[in-house]
Amino acid sequence: MHTIWKGSISFGLVNIPIKLHAATEDRDIKLRTLHKECHSPIKYEKTCPVCDVEVKNEDIVKAYEYTKGKFVILEDEDLEALRKENEDKAVEIIDFVKISEIDPIYFQRSYFMSPNEGGGKAYSLLRKALEESQKVGIAKIIIRAKEQLAVVRVYNNTLVMETIHFPDEVRNAVDVPNVPAEDKVTEKELETAIMLIDQLTTEFEPDKYKDDYRTALLELIEAKRTGKELVTPTEKEPVSNVTDLMAALQASIDRTKPEKKKDTAPAKKKKTAAKPKAKEKKQA
Repeated sequence: MHTIWKGSISFGLVNIPIKLHAATEDRDIKLRTLHKECHSPIKYEKTCPVCDVEVKNEDIVKAYEYTKGKFVILEDEDLEALRKENEDKAVEIIDFVKISEIDPIYFQRSYFMSPNEGGGKAYSLLRKALEESQKVGIAKIIIRAKEQLAVVRVYNNTLVMETIHFPDEVRNAVDVPNVPAEDKVTEKELETAIMLIDQLTTEFEPDKYKDDYRTALLELIEAKRTGKELVTPTEKEPVSNVTDLMAALQASIDRTKPEKKKDTAPAKKKKTAAKPKAKEKKQA
């Protein structure tokens, strides 16, 4: 597993030399853009709109636009010195908190942590202490020239560092337009909605969720590559345009109800009433 960062993490006077490894990967299918006429890959060149020339990498500088059209130039040496000053420091766990106190909106990206040389025992100590206390550590770290707030926790017997957003990076929910201020729902609608949630409630099994679009795209690519005939998948049942909330809830419940098991026992024959015998005609 590729190492993306080396350093150490500490809590109190305990110092643990560690390595970071990306815990997730982007499985998106990358498509290239080609020239329609000759199918050659398109180049994207860096050009200056004023000088009307192609700009080489050595002629590019970084800058911050503090107002429209006005910039502060930042030299590579300045940025490198600033990065070094912070990266050389050990990552310190600042606080310990309960993970339930952190809203999922803050979480960003996960990294596996492995002990570097001589860090095995201290690594095990932190892992065990987090498990026993049921807490997570809050730390700061610089990755790729950006300071990150991070959570240190245990996942499958491995320490994981998850970068989280700083509070000022999370937008205020109050600014979201058209959010109803009050719940204008009836008791019956609420009861029916909770009933629907109960019917759809299950244990979380991540393996059952698949990226259907990526699978279909790979099948399309393979079919085109090999010249096979494409098979049109069965269309999903169209979503009914139900505008009445109560009717939509009831229709959803009816659709998600488990099917009743058919009775396989042989049906009993119904007894038919005996027909009354015809009265004998009296002999004349």
